[in-house]
Amino acid sequence: MKRESWNSKLGFILAAIGSAVGLGNIWRFPYTAAENGGGAFLLPYFFAIITAGIPILILEYTIGKTYRAGAPAAWARIKQKFEWLGWFQVMIAFIITVYYTAIIVWVISYIGFAANQAWGTDPTGFFLDYLGLTASGMDLGGIQANLIVPFIIVWVVTAIIMYRGISKGIEAACKIALPVLLVLTAILVIRGITLPGALDGLNYMFNPNWSRIFDSSVWVAAYGQVFFSLSIAFAIMIAYSSYLPKDTDVVNSAFITATANHGFELFAGIGVFSILGYMAYTQGVPIEDVAAGGVGLAFMVFPAAISALPAMNGFIGVCFFGALLFAGFTSLISIIQAVIAGISDKYEMPHKKATTLVLVPAFIISILFITGAGLTILDIVDAFVNSIGIVGSGVLEVLLIGWFFDTEFLRKEANQFSNFSIGKWWTYMLKIVTVLVLGFMVISNTITYMTEGYGGYSGTDILVYGWGTVLIMIVGTVILTAMKGKEGYADLTKHKEDK
Repeated sequence: MKRESWNSKLGFILAAIGSAVGLGNIWRFPYTAAENGGGAFLLPYFFAIITAGIPILILEYTIGKTYRAGAPAAWARIKQKFEWLGWFQVMIAFIITVYYTAIIVWVISYIGFAANQAWGTDPTGFFLDYLGLTASGMDLGGIQANLIVPFIIVWVVTAIIMYRGISKGIEAACKIALPVLLVLTAILVIRGITLPGALDGLNYMFNPNWSRIFDSSVWVAAYGQVFFSLSIAFAIMIAYSSYLPKDTDVVNSAFITATANHGFELFAGIGVFSILGYMAYTQGVPIEDVAAGGVGLAFMVFPAAISALPAMNGFIGVCFFGALLFAGFTSLISIIQAVIAGISDKYEMPHKKATTLVLVPAFIISILFITGAGLTILDIVDAFVNSIGIVGSGVLEVLLIGWFFDTEFLRKEANQFSNFSIGKWWTYMLKIVTVLVLGFMVISNTITYMTEGYGGYSGTDILVYGWGTVLIMIVGTVILTAMKGKEGYADLTKHKEDK
């Protein structure tokens, strides 16, 4: 079965950047930086990019391009007994798919709300009422009728893009979405920096608190942000690079993707905190009193900031949530493709059939997140998937490659068509630095969740949705690995015509 391919290297780069530039770049990075030393956070952040982000990105691009398959088949072709890691990464991607759609559903609704600031004087109360939030994750509260239409819209748009395949679907969508995303973000930045109090917001985000530089939690946060934003260690970049021509420069591509992604994070952060600085200025309170991270920033704090603007409120609100929409979709389609590639490769299944096999159960399970307990479940699942799943996958990935495989072979593969070569530093980063840091992170996160729980949620909610998610990932990995695929699934020689 002939493998699809990107129409151009530019198409691949745009798709990879689109995957990396997601919701977290706009609402997670600015607050993470501000809460972890501001400008001082940038030192461990850039260290994390150099020692983990770019090396793993190069590794995954090289694996995908060399072994011509999504994560499960690629790992099986490296070593048959490594296949399970690919399925673990696919399970992570599938779980993220089912809750990521819910956030895009909220964003679609808020584009309409932003036009006339429908949230009124109490954006927090409005948001919680809009979700029909229940007191516990165990109290589902039924499907929220006001979420059904945007929910259907998200899945219809997603299905149209995914069924069209790599070049006509994902690549075409990213060529449209990324320029629009950049323009919308630029409008936010320009408007933000021209407001009174903008400098206070930027100082809060970037002013270095050097006393935090020796705090291990700051370094953990930096590595976590890099993993979160670069889409590494959960099958996406291996799948995307598997559709590349053999003579692609993967080293240069990795540096371009990482630079564009992290540059966008800084750019978006300037816009977000400039506007939050203005909000604090108008209220006469310190910036830390109005700042918040994650979902709170997007749907509670920023709506209040939009309402406080002296002019162009509706327009700026639509731009902000429009940027979230395009960032969300470019990431969502990449996450789904990682799952589709895994299924398609193992069973030599046509793309559309594999797409149906992935989208139907994902659609059904995602209904859980438009119930009254949706926000609670999403918050818990997201924390466990990212802090234990993705970080755990990352440390397993570098352990298997660095200590149980010929890393030098992959380095030569990466350098073969590259304009500039990666040296031995790349190997040392993977084998030593990244293993130690990520190993510490996953152990620390696991101990914290076991002893302290997460987010103040009940022990039952944490057990069912947190540890239950980890169990599902493990059981799914075992089942998918054990299932028999098509003959030659792990035999690279059968796929030489695709090179």
